[in-house]
Parts: sequence; structure tokens; C-alpha cells
Amino acid sequence: MAYDIRVKICGITDAAARDAAVGAGASYVGFAFFPKSPRHLTHEAARALALGVPPGVAKVALVVNADDAALDALLAAVPIDMLQLHGAETPARVSEVKARTGLPVMKAVGLADEADLPALAEHAKVADQLLVDAKPPKGAELPGGNGLAFDWRLIAGRRWPVPWMLAGGLTPANVAEAIRLTGARQVDVSSGVETAPGVKDADRIAAFVAAAKGG
Repeated sequence: MAYDIRVKICGITDAAARDAAVGAGASYVGFAFFPKSPRHLTHEAARALALGVPPGVAKVALVVNADDAALDALLAAVPIDMLQLHGAETPARVSEVKARTGLPVMKAVGLADEADLPALAEHAKVADQLLVDAKPPKGAELPGGNGLAFDWRLIAGRRWPVPWMLAGGLTPANVAEAIRLTGARQVDVSSGVETAPGVKDADRIAAFVAAAKGG
């Protein structure tokens, strides 16, 4: 039985990965703007990739604690449909970014244990979507894309007043189980479909989307 599961392929760095994601049936493609990431894109590279995304597939820009000037420069250069705030942004900052840009905002919240759950509820009051991710280990360079999962039972049966997306350590092998345990209707993958950091694999992308959708 196939479910209407929406898949986001994040950290796309080249046209082959973009086309593989679109061809496999992804609902979102994500571009990372964070210099420490192996998936970081220049505005010029991202613009070229974004212009090749067909209508109906959402183009998401991942940023980390970006200030107004950085957001303005990004959006002046790259046609984006949604912003993913993946840093330590507060709910107030989420509201500011929404008001300033006029774009929907997805806020990433990292989970390690139950103490992290209240942040999801707070951000759900202002964000358009939530990205429920694994909390990075202390001292990690990257806020996400580390290939780490959290205990999915933490959010089993939990719901928020906005759409949410499951992320963190998902692969073609475990995504169906993750969906079953959490009830997620949206899933996000980056490192789980790569052969090396930042290098997406078309076969893994296709396998991930098929597994997520129950194919």
C-alpha cells in the first residue's frame, strides 16, 4: 500500500542529484547555504539548480542563524519557495524572518531526549512547518546532515498544529520503519542517499523515495 508521503532530498549540489530527486518523485529539494557544510552552495550555483526545478516541487533554502543581510542577498539571487532555519533561531526570529521575506518558514528542532520536546511546541506556534531532527553531538560542526537518528519513540503519537517532517539518520533501509513508528507524513534525507559527503547517488535517492512511499 502506497501512502501519500512527501519526501525532501536535502543538500543537493549538482544537476544530476536535482534531476534524480525530481524524477524519483520528491516533493521538496533542499539547497544548503552554510559554509562549513560539504553541501554548501554559492548563490550562483544554487540559482542555476533552482531554475531547473519544475513547478510543483518546492525549493527549500537551508540557512543557519542567517542575519537579515544574508537572507536578503540569498533571496535576491535564488528563486526559493521556503526557508529552513536550521540554527539556534528563536520563535521570535522565526516570526521576523516570515514577516521580512514573505516566505513560509520551516524550523528545524533537534531532539535527543524528552527535554527537547517543548521547543517543538513553541516553534509550532510561529513556524509554517517543523523539521524534527536529531540533535547534533556536542562540538559538531554541522547542525544537521550528520547521519544520526534519535529515538523515534520520543515522538510516537505526538502531533503539532503545523505540518512536520522527520529527519536525522534516515536511509532507504530504515525510512519505512521510521514512518511506521512516528506516523510521519513527510521525511527528509541528505547523508542517507550519499556515497560521500555532498555526493548524492541517484539509485539511493530512488530507493529512498520508493521505500518512503511504500513502493
